[in-house]
Amino acid sequence: MKAIVYTKYGTPDVLHLTEVEKPAPKENEVLVKVYATSINAADWHLLTADIFLVRLNAGLLKPKNTILGCDIAGVVEAVGRDVKQFKPGDAVFGDIFGHNAGGFAEYVSVPESVLALKPANLSFDEAASVPLAAITALQGLRDLGHIQSGQKVLINGASGGVGTFAVQIAKYYGAEVTAVCSTHNMDLARTLGASHVIDYAKEDFTQNGQQYDLILAANGYHPIADYKRALSPKGIYVMTGGSISQLFEVMLRGPRMSKKEGQQMRSLTLKPNPKDMPLLKELLETGKLVPVIDKRYSLSEVPDALRYFGEGHSKGKLAITVA
Repeated sequence: MKAIVYTKYGTPDVLHLTEVEKPAPKENEVLVKVYATSINAADWHLLTADIFLVRLNAGLLKPKNTILGCDIAGVVEAVGRDVKQFKPGDAVFGDIFGHNAGGFAEYVSVPESVLALKPANLSFDEAASVPLAAITALQGLRDLGHIQSGQKVLINGASGGVGTFAVQIAKYYGAEVTAVCSTHNMDLARTLGASHVIDYAKEDFTQNGQQYDLILAANGYHPIADYKRALSPKGIYVMTGGSISQLFEVMLRGPRMSKKEGQQMRSLTLKPNPKDMPLLKELLETGKLVPVIDKRYSLSEVPDALRYFGEGHSKGKLAITVA
């Protein structure tokens, strides 16, 4: 089968389309013929090793797993003997980040627990643009942010992959949503359900005197003291993405600040939850959640897609058509 492979960390130039062995499903696994995948920040971090912690898990000197791709949508080709939920021919989608990725390939074999039936109203490209980014937004808002109806919720980085889903999910939970994005994405944020939109080039939300019950930073670039100022007395800040310095500041200072005061400063670590994908499927099928796709690429164009992603200007997701 064909796959995009890398054997060393670096820029997208280290990625190559090549032939590799087709996987076989284990007892609890499903072999999926991949029709589409998408680009996530996790792919960029695993490719470039720009966060040193990546090397501790993915391989100190070179990557242990040589095929990136955290999202898939496709058709079941075969199942292991212990698989109960799926059969050959089923259209499925899922987040395979926690299972060595591998979505930038024509086939992948993954545990059935990470998959759900593809929403009937979505194309494979659209379905593949959902899983990891939407689960990140969902767990950040629901599990760490404890989002409640009527709360004032701010999404920083509202036009990116995680941010576009976070705006919609916050709206689904009944929050009053403020989106922070660039000038040319303000209409998009309103379309997704934001009640208020702040152009970060013209206004600093941490300096305008407004306070929020929950801030989700899909792009966490402000010092956490600034976020703290924008939180209500019992407010919660959740970082799901951003600069390396911001990540370390939240990891090192956040717990201490949270103990001393009523506010909570947290960073998200995704945890497997077999109920997440079925919930997303329901929201997608009822139109409460809609994927935003900026551009589409072929499998051989994955390096180009990652170069564009690395520029930091993509809107929503970048979809990859495989089959």
